[in-house]
Amino acid sequence: MLPLSLLNAAQGKPMLVELKNGVTFNGHLVDCDNFMNVTLREVYETSADGERFWKMKEMFIKGNVIKYFRIADAVLDQAAEEQEKQRAERAAQKARGGGRGGRGGGMPGRGGGGGRGGPPRGMPQRGRGGPGRGGRGGGGGGGPAR
Repeated sequence: MLPLSLLNAAQGKPMLVELKNGVTFNGHLVDCDNFMNVTLREVYETSADGERFWKMKEMFIKGNVIKYFRIADAVLDQAAEEQEKQRAERAAQKARGGGRGGRGGGMPGRGGGGGRGGPPRGMPQRGRGGPGRGGRGGGGGGGPAR
């Protein structure tokens, strides 16, 4: 199971977040992003020594200071089921001939034109070093001989 897909499945659910400095936050996950930055709502903060507590309405935590997340087993099971369902749907779509590829058409392969860096369509291909557009490559001008 991928961590980001698990976090996305845990949105709206309670969780515990412990930071690298030992401070913990208990709250409901509102949002997360690709950097594992998270936003929690109805947050209870506990100091690293466990002596002091604070309650906050909402908290944003940067992903690079998080040590771990603690999420309920029910959420883990639900996320695993959703991921399995998505895999089955993708396999069924592939079996029907959907998705990438298929018959005919398609993009030209390597060197077939139409990609970046080559001449525009309809223009003849040139080998290296031919007279041309400047830039790197052999053929003509600029720079000491080697």
